[in-house]
Amino acid sequence: MSDLLDAARSLWTDLADSPIGFGTGGSTVVVSSGSRLCPPGWVGVVRLGDSALITAPTESIGAAVSEAVADLVTVELTDPDEWRRRLPVADVLGPAFLDYLSPNDFTPMNTDRVVAVSADSTDLAGLLARVDPSDADESGLASIDSPAFVVHGPASSEAIAAAGYSRVHGVAAHLCVLTDPEHRGHGLAGATASAAVEHALSAGLLPQWRARVPASLAVAQRLGFSRLGRQLSLMLST
Repeated sequence: MSDLLDAARSLWTDLADSPIGFGTGGSTVVVSSGSRLCPPGWVGVVRLGDSALITAPTESIGAAVSEAVADLVTVELTDPDEWRRRLPVADVLGPAFLDYLSPNDFTPMNTDRVVAVSADSTDLAGLLARVDPSDADESGLASIDSPAFVVHGPASSEAIAAAGYSRVHGVAAHLCVLTDPEHRGHGLAGATASAAVEHALSAGLLPQWRARVPASLAVAQRLGFSRLGRQLSLMLST
């Protein structure tokens, strides 16, 4: 677990675009206009284990954030309500859980119905076009750079579930999964995700599962992912 935690922290330190990373406990606040912990101009918070890394877009915001979080324990740093009590928060993204997978913990699922297609295939495009746009956006499948692993319907050639991943800094695989709402509850998310995870592990990548929805988090747990932390993004009022 310590190796997995170290790998996750190394990844997010790189994404923070800062030479300063996670401390030995509590929070570390850094000023980084190029941080990828959050959208540009936002405050980004990533808690992994007992430490959190927080990025601020400017020196003045960084000073305000440092003062605001000085008395917070680590688990409170990804609680939007705690931030709202201390700073003028205009918008929030998250929090989302961050799960990671060690190869030794991978529990594959049955992938007999799963086939691999290209990321620009009509199979994947058709599934993305049929579901609600918010579901399509949340899945992230439109931006994967791996093959797409799909399951077709029993009575049609349409893809009814798909998974893939986006490479992050060349070391991690951010998993993206989507099932047609009419076909959920039948293990298709797990099957397609299992194929995508196996592909990522064979490429030497660290599988990452970022989600808020309980059903999605349950799939990650069945595949052997470990819950390491949470991520939160905040836009402060000027």
